[in-house]
Amino acid sequence: MRDCLQALRHNNTPHVDHGVEVLYRFADFDPFNPRCSYFGRSFDLGQFERFRRILHTSHYATLLGHEEAVPLSSLQVSEHVWAQRVLVRGPLHCGTGQRDEGVYTFTMKMRMGGLHDGYWFTQSLLADGNDWGYSHGPPPRSFI
Repeated sequence: MRDCLQALRHNNTPHVDHGVEVLYRFADFDPFNPRCSYFGRSFDLGQFERFRRILHTSHYATLLGHEEAVPLSSLQVSEHVWAQRVLVRGPLHCGTGQRDEGVYTFTMKMRMGGLHDGYWFTQSLLADGNDWGYSHGPPPRSFI
């Protein structure tokens, strides 16, 4: 998780959305599954562009180029699954001197066997208070 947060902090280095690419490569979901609840709601995340667009929404944008990430709590869900809540602070806004903050829960799962044996992958990334703004119906088509 630390490596993913570091990549998101320097998201546009060495190229635009490099941090988002790192997070996508270490996401624990099947890209051929048309419905995935990685972000807490069912989306088709098989194409990188769909994943990228979600990270650029107001719910997740604080992660991109953030200045500080402070662990709030950790929970060992099972032998190979951990969840950690993290407070993320964005950069100061010019003129206002204020910064965006968000609390995110990363659920990490260790792969067992195969090529990635012992590697940790992000099973889900949830933004606190995110109901996607449409709790009374399907998501907008732009997110699908």
